[in-house]
Amino acid sequence: MTDKKRYYLRKDEKLEAIHLILKAHPDAKAELDHTNAFELLIATILSAQCTDVRVNIVTKDLFKKYKSPVDYVNTDIKELEQDIKTCGLYKSKAKNIKLCCESLINDFDGEVPADLEKLQTLAGVGRKTANVVVSNAFGIPAIAVDTHVFRVSNRIGLAKAKDVLNTELQLQKAIPQEKWTQAHHALIFHGRRICQARSPKCEICPVKDICLHYNNKIK
Repeated sequence: MTDKKRYYLRKDEKLEAIHLILKAHPDAKAELDHTNAFELLIATILSAQCTDVRVNIVTKDLFKKYKSPVDYVNTDIKELEQDIKTCGLYKSKAKNIKLCCESLINDFDGEVPADLEKLQTLAGVGRKTANVVVSNAFGIPAIAVDTHVFRVSNRIGLAKAKDVLNTELQLQKAIPQEKWTQAHHALIFHGRRICQARSPKCEICPVKDICLHYNNKIK
């Protein structure tokens, strides 16, 4: 890159950046434990403002106790609150899980819909959660934009947006569709391991020669 300050990456630079990030994190994958789409849906709802590690600790017992939407609907909400308490925001999450499961039973015959728009009609399910479910449970290409994906994408220059939706749409244009899901995982791992919020490890970053943040502010 030149010494002149830049605000956008070219299409070929974006492709190269994604290639380097994917190469740097070949082990990137979904880290919420689940065996089916329903478990992933519940785990993703629980993951709001909570670590995947904590969610996995909670769901280890939760998924033994609650195996279907009916199980959640039939339990007392106070009991469910206690079962998920350590995930934080447990009152709102318990309420959303029960409402979500009621909708699954009433509107989708107890099955998790493999459709982005239908998923977003469920309580506690926003676009990010819906993207996580369709991509990881059903193999439908999607880019879920969490705090790591948002930060890394806009810092490097893969996107230039002030909100998660426009970040997602710009990433969809920059990344080949068949790589959307894996790119999502790799961007998360890159954000956790290297491109951290407060102290990014720019010197060891494989994308630093392309990265707008590094070349405009750090270099």
